[in-house]
Amino acid sequence: MTSMHDILRQDPAIWDLFTSAEEYGSRYRDKYDRFPYYLSSNRTILKPLASQFLHGQGYCPEYPDGQPFAVCLTHDIDGIYTSTPSKAYDSFVAFQRGEIRRSIQTACSMRSRKLPLSNFQKIMALEEYYGAKSSFYFKSLSPGDQDYVYDIQDLQEEIEMIDDAGWEVGLHGGHQAYCDSDQVSIEKARLEKVVGHPVTGYRNHFLRFRVPDTWHHLEKAGFLYDTTFGYADCVGFRNGMCYPFRPYDRAEEKEIKLVEIPLIVMDDTLYGYMQFDPGLAFEIVRHLIDTVEQCHGVITILWHNSFMEGETLGVYKRILEYCHGKGAWMTTGEEIAEAFRDT
Repeated sequence: MTSMHDILRQDPAIWDLFTSAEEYGSRYRDKYDRFPYYLSSNRTILKPLASQFLHGQGYCPEYPDGQPFAVCLTHDIDGIYTSTPSKAYDSFVAFQRGEIRRSIQTACSMRSRKLPLSNFQKIMALEEYYGAKSSFYFKSLSPGDQDYVYDIQDLQEEIEMIDDAGWEVGLHGGHQAYCDSDQVSIEKARLEKVVGHPVTGYRNHFLRFRVPDTWHHLEKAGFLYDTTFGYADCVGFRNGMCYPFRPYDRAEEKEIKLVEIPLIVMDDTLYGYMQFDPGLAFEIVRHLIDTVEQCHGVITILWHNSFMEGETLGVYKRILEYCHGKGAWMTTGEEIAEAFRDT
């Protein structure tokens, strides 16, 4: 059977795109040690050229019940508490709008560090309504680590609830995990102690990633898959792929035993980096969904739990509704990685 790599090698330009040749030895990185889209020579970011080439050669994944394409739904849990100043502002805004009851409730909640970001059950209920499941990636940092804002042990009850319901709990690696196999293994073990079984899925905080080093660190740590590989500053197909794939190390000329589920859309990319309003944000996501559907591919969507309110929640609902209407398989990273394990 001809492998995905064998097919892609037939076109040198496609092979260079797929293997991220331009990122090897690049001198220029942003402050998070990321290779950003603005430095890339790939100006066809909204076209999955490598996957389109594969599809043209007869590659066509199959999904359960003949579903036409897949959606990998994911949530990075950067925080679960709302700060007191933030609650005070929300209370004031509610009061100004005449929402007196909500204003009082918000003001009273200032005594508690929790809510509204510990909203996992609401997210799951919304997804279940559309026949979907998702992956929740939690940080498992230690006090003193950069961006340590919650203790994973304090979330054991919530994590067990997510896991028991059939949604996935994965690791959201800390700032240094992407370049340190020992650190990522420590964080993985800490989360597994809370979950009670091996953790298979991964995404790094701030999408920190280095080709091909990060893949090697995750392979060594025993992960089944990663889904960090995407641009923070632009939605689209970083290496022209909308299929999960086995990475290839150009320097060592060998396949890496890990499934990469490329990240296509992140909420903060749409609103923070690209400065889209909700209407335009949904339009470009719909375009990407339609493009992935044509290749029978997988579109990975990252929607933080902190974006699950107001207009940004409304866009997420529209995405679920649109994909549901198309009959997509909307599920966890783990289930998708298992389906592409032999890629």
